[in-house]
Amino acid sequence: MAPPDDVVNKVTWKIPNALALVGSRAGDEWNAMTTSWISQLSMEPVLIGVSVDNTAVTHRLISHGGAFSVNLWSSDDTRVFVKFSKPASFEDMALNGRPVSEGVTGVPIFDEAIAYLDCELRQHHDLGTHTLFVGEVVDAALRVDDVRAAAMSDTRMKYGGVKRH
Repeated sequence: MAPPDDVVNKVTWKIPNALALVGSRAGDEWNAMTTSWISQLSMEPVLIGVSVDNTAVTHRLISHGGAFSVNLWSSDDTRVFVKFSKPASFEDMALNGRPVSEGVTGVPIFDEAIAYLDCELRQHHDLGTHTLFVGEVVDAALRVDDVRAAAMSDTRMKYGGVKRH
């Protein structure tokens, strides 16, 4: 017998998760989305995994563009994540008004990020509602060292558990 949905939700929402903006690009289409499903998967090579909803614009752009970025934000500035829960608008080298630069792989890197990882796609695994994209780090920067990166627990946001209908 499966556990009740509300119990699964409450338990999975307690899993400590970083909160970041994942940048993606295919051709002239640029996007970024809020994510909390991020993990380092290997040390040699350094591989990062992000799990993305199969229906998301970011899923399509990573699949076609072959790269993604993980942009970490200060825990003192979590309002940015609300604006990236829907597809972003790209204009004048800014996504939703936040300035970006082109990373080594061509994906957006946020100028305001306290740190970032630029990753070339190495593998992808369809896991049901989401796809795990595995990228090798080809560029990274730590711009601010004395600030804690945002986590899901810094917000009232919740993501995970069972699919809501």
